[in-house]
Amino acid sequence: MRAYYANSIGEYLASDEDSVLGALTAASTFAVDIAQRNAWLEEIRLLRETLPAFPSGELLLEFVVPRLGKRIDAVLLLNGAVVVIEFKTNATAFARADVEQTWDYALDLKNFHETSHHRTIYPVLVITGASGELRRGEHRSTDGVADPSLVCADRFAELLQQLVGQRVEESAPLGHWESGRYRPTPTIIEAATSLYRRHSVQEIARHGADAKNLTCTSEKVAAIIRQSRDSSSKSICFVTGVPGAGKTLVGLDVATRFQDASSELHSVYLSGNGPLVAILTEALARDRIQQERLQGRAVKKGEARQAVKAFIQNVHHFRDEGLKDPTPPPEHVTIFDEAQRAWNLAKTVDFMQRKKGHRGFQQSEPDFLISCLDRHPDWAVVVCLVGGGQEINTGEAGIGEWLEVIRTRYPDWQVHLSSELTESEYAAADAIAVLAAQRVVHFDDDLHLPVSMRSFRAEQVSPFVRHVLDLEVDVASDLYRSIARQFPLVMTRSVEQARRWLRRQARGSERYGLVVSSQALRLKPHAIDVRAPVDPVHWFLDDRDDVRSSFYLEDVATESQVQGLELDWVGVVWDADLRRHGTGWQHHSFVGSRWQRILKPDRQAYLKNAYRVLLTRARQGMVIVVPRGEPDDPTRDPAFYDGTYRYLRSIGIPELG
Repeated sequence: MRAYYANSIGEYLASDEDSVLGALTAASTFAVDIAQRNAWLEEIRLLRETLPAFPSGELLLEFVVPRLGKRIDAVLLLNGAVVVIEFKTNATAFARADVEQTWDYALDLKNFHETSHHRTIYPVLVITGASGELRRGEHRSTDGVADPSLVCADRFAELLQQLVGQRVEESAPLGHWESGRYRPTPTIIEAATSLYRRHSVQEIARHGADAKNLTCTSEKVAAIIRQSRDSSSKSICFVTGVPGAGKTLVGLDVATRFQDASSELHSVYLSGNGPLVAILTEALARDRIQQERLQGRAVKKGEARQAVKAFIQNVHHFRDEGLKDPTPPPEHVTIFDEAQRAWNLAKTVDFMQRKKGHRGFQQSEPDFLISCLDRHPDWAVVVCLVGGGQEINTGEAGIGEWLEVIRTRYPDWQVHLSSELTESEYAAADAIAVLAAQRVVHFDDDLHLPVSMRSFRAEQVSPFVRHVLDLEVDVASDLYRSIARQFPLVMTRSVEQARRWLRRQARGSERYGLVVSSQALRLKPHAIDVRAPVDPVHWFLDDRDDVRSSFYLEDVATESQVQGLELDWVGVVWDADLRRHGTGWQHHSFVGSRWQRILKPDRQAYLKNAYRVLLTRARQGMVIVVPRGEPDDPTRDPAFYDGTYRYLRSIGIPELG
């Protein structure tokens, strides 16, 4: 059971307050101090005064919300509705953070709690340090979640009558609502935080066919690690998945499972994605400080960050340490996120000569990283997490380089491949064929994650984006019709209109922001400058009061800053770097004072993949902005934009009115 206390209202009213307090105290996983005890007593007494008018409902106290890692003070099931209550004892005003918290609880239940999907949900914030005020929230959303109602304790009963007193929906049997399956879809930041607290992936992943695959993938990787250890062998495995399917989540789960620094099962999660590493490190450090504070202990941020670095590291720091120290690394297991972005031989050699002074260095990044683990005399495992079609920078090797290195330099390593790695988007089929002709290769369906969990409202967003970029209009149109109802996707030619739309859509603490291609250099007239420095930590983690946060819709993030991360609501501003012209795409970069055609196939692929990343960042909805251009500005000729706009409209994406 998820609640510390759950009972019918009739039984609750028949119980004395000491028995209810005792049940709460016994269920608590933390020591109950005097302040918590007094807060509970005040809530218990207020509910006892309020609920006699609703004898047929249910009451749940301290209902645990797994994804958020928090507890709802009280949930009332009244006349078929769900009333989510947050009490702020002794508070004299309605703080915005408290309003957002209450709203978040209601939205979380609606989105992820099975028996709440078809119920009307009323979030209510109650303060006890003031009197007389009642602000009933509007009921304007189509999903059945009302805006938060704000009320002082002396008018709480009056508000409940207004919200549910006239409802006649039949209530479910006692305990039915609480027993509903909880199927959360956490953001990567929420997932990392939960896993770092040593929760399992099963606790934070959706339960169903897609989540079963996520759990199976994590278990499969863990089994390969144990098998390698027990047989003193070395293995490399490749995990694939569509954007947002949970590859990073699998990697973080494996890293936290094998996180015993005192044993040879110590592992580390590595990524070359600097913004992702910085954001996760800061988020985990902030959470560690907060958790320790709740326990009455103080931890300095520097100490918290240092602890996180044993769990998550930048792959380049790991590489540099391997250059300095020729002994085996402390980890027997390394998880490389976005392995397709590792550097090829030319880029690695050039970097080592120019930046590190290693004149004779002759290894690609995959080669050197495997060689570090190969130093172990007994066993080691390399886990490569692979995103298809997500190479976005010159010099990224792709998966073919990993496979070629394994074939030519590490013949004793066992190879475990996702069965989907032969698909065209991974550009590895030829390398796999050559490797498989010479040695045993293990293919496994459990190493592929086919369903996006990022866009939990519509799982087909990633395939839709793929078909849009591949210019497959009919398939893209069919997919758009299948997702449009659950996943709002609209177009506009005005950046300001997009900003207004994003602000209107977001509820509670739902995060929104603008993203653009790093080549989008002619958006300055719209107050968007991709060359302005943006700190992704502030952009992703700080709240709406900070002008550096995504909420302000002033700073924009590019594909390199958002890859591997997500927002609830995204505005994609589409510049003239990628244009629909005739029957295909035209690729451009802005050099000096004019656009120049990109003709090299690899650079064309990088630009297309940049838009693939940008268009798959949204969890709940997206607005695409294709500017109108300016006839008097040759760098913003309307013809540069109109073809793209007409193409996207032809798919069926509606324009904002």
